[in-house]
Amino acid sequence: MTNSSKTPNGVAEKRGWFTRFLDTVEFLGNLLPHPVTLFACFAIAVVFGSGIAAYFDFSAIDPRPVGTSGRAADGTIQVVSLMTVDGLQRIISNLVTNFTSFAPLGVVLVALLGVSVAEHSGLISAAMRGLVMNASKRMVTVTVVFAGIISNTASELGYVVLIPMAALIFYSLGRHPLAGLAAAFAGVSGGYSANLFIGTVDPLLAGFTTSAANLIDPNYVVGPEANWWFMIVSTFVIAALGALVTEKIVEPKLGKYNPNEASVDLGEQKLDALTPQEKRGLKAAGLTFLFLGILLALSIVPENGVLRHPETGLVDNSPFLKGIVVFIFITFGIPGYVYGRIVGTMKSDRDVIDAMAKSMSSMGLYIVLVFFAAQFVAFFGWSNLGAIFAVKGATLLQNIGLTGPELFVFFIAMCAFVNLSLGSASAQWAIFAPIFVPMLMIVGYSPEVIQAAYRIGDSVTNLITPMMSYFGLILAVASRYKKNMGIGTLIATMLPYTMVFFVGWVLLFYTWVFLLGMPVGPNAPTYYEFTQ
Repeated sequence: MTNSSKTPNGVAEKRGWFTRFLDTVEFLGNLLPHPVTLFACFAIAVVFGSGIAAYFDFSAIDPRPVGTSGRAADGTIQVVSLMTVDGLQRIISNLVTNFTSFAPLGVVLVALLGVSVAEHSGLISAAMRGLVMNASKRMVTVTVVFAGIISNTASELGYVVLIPMAALIFYSLGRHPLAGLAAAFAGVSGGYSANLFIGTVDPLLAGFTTSAANLIDPNYVVGPEANWWFMIVSTFVIAALGALVTEKIVEPKLGKYNPNEASVDLGEQKLDALTPQEKRGLKAAGLTFLFLGILLALSIVPENGVLRHPETGLVDNSPFLKGIVVFIFITFGIPGYVYGRIVGTMKSDRDVIDAMAKSMSSMGLYIVLVFFAAQFVAFFGWSNLGAIFAVKGATLLQNIGLTGPELFVFFIAMCAFVNLSLGSASAQWAIFAPIFVPMLMIVGYSPEVIQAAYRIGDSVTNLITPMMSYFGLILAVASRYKKNMGIGTLIATMLPYTMVFFVGWVLLFYTWVFLLGMPVGPNAPTYYEFTQ
C-alpha cells in the first residue's frame, strides 16, 4: 500500500514504505535540538547522572593490568560525582582550559587556514573543472565520482561547485543531467570518508578518538593520518562503485532526458572551459606542489631525515606524523597563493589574509559547538561514566560471543542508522567515541580501526537523509532539470548508492583489515593490548 502527496509543484508523488520511513526519520530528526544545545544538555546530564550513579555505587572491575597508570589500588572503576563541592570547583576551574586544550580545535583551524587560501584563490575549483571537463566521454562518470571524493578536502566546495557542474556536463554530452548530479553527490557525500589527501575532518575526528581512547589508556594518541591508507584505497573502490551504480542502475532507470521537464531554459546554460591563464596557474601550482613534495620526501625518506624520530630514526611517532597538520597548511596554502598570483586573485599578502579571515569567520558555529562538546567530553571522563559503560558494554559483547570482526558490521550499521537523524560527522562521533572507542578497545581493537569503521557508517547514509545540511541545495539543483522533483524522488535516486556503498565498503574494510592484515593508516595497529 502506498500513499501519495503533492510536490511543491502540485504533482502527485507516490510515497512507498521507505519514503514514509525517511519522512519519520526527518520528523524525529527535527525534534532533536541544535547540536550545540544537544551537547550542553549532555554535559548537564553527565553532572546529574554522575551524582545519581555515585549514590548507587555504580562501578566496574578495571580490566587493565595491575600497575597500569590510572588504575585504582582496589581494581575497580568508581563513579566520581560532579554534584559535589569538589566537582563544582573542578568544573568552574577548568571550563576554559577544557575548551582551549581540546585536541580537535587548534588542528582543524590550522589546517583550514591553508585550505582557505587554495579555495579562495580559485585553485581547487579550477582543478575540479579541469579534471572533470578534460575527462574522456568513456571516463567521465568515474571522473565525476572521483572528483567528488577529492573535493571533500575543501568542505562545501563539492556541493556548491561540482554537483551543479556535473549535471551540466552530463546534459552537454546528451546524457541525463540528474545522473551526473547523482554521480557527483555520491562522491561528495557518500564518499565523504574516502580521499587521497588528509583534510580538515581528519584531525577533527582524531581529536575525539584520542580523548575517548585516553579513558582507557591516558597516553594513547590518534593522529590525523590514522586512517590515511584505508582512505586512499577507499577512494578508488568508491569511485568505481559509484560509476557502476550510475551507469548500470541510476541512468537506465532515469531513461532518456526530455528538456521539457526542466524548470529553466537549459539553452542558456554553459560551462566555461579553463582559460589559458587558469591553465598556467594550475601548471605553476602543480609544479609548486611537486617541489614541496620532493622537499618533504627528502626530510623523511633518508635514514638521517630531519623529520624522522630524533632518537629511533624511524618515521613512526616522528615529528612528521605529529605535525602533519602543518604540512596540510603548507601544501594547500603555498600552491594556492602561487595560483592566485598568476590568475590575479591573490595580488598581495592582504588577499591571503582576507582568504584566511573569511574561512575563520565561517567557523563561528564550529567553535561554539566545540566549546560545549569539550565540556561534555571532559565531564564524561572525570565522572568515569565512560570507562564504566565501556567495561559493561565489552562484558556484554564477550558474554554473547560478539567479539570477532563481525561486530563491526553491526557497529557500522548502527552508525549509518543514527546518521539518518544526526547528520554531523563531528557531533555524532563526539557522542559515540567516549562510549564505543573504550568499549571496543577492551574487546581488543585499536582506536584507529574503530574510527575507520565509524567513518563508513557516517558516510553511506548521507545520500538519503534530509537531515544532511546540503540536502536542500541538492534538491534545488535537481529541480532545475526536473520541475516536479520531490524529496522522495531524490532519495529513491540515491538509495542504490547507499546500498552498494554499504555492502562494498564493509567488504573492503573486512578484507583490508582482517583478511589481508593491512593497517588503516601509518603506524596504526589493528588490535589493542593493555600494557603496563
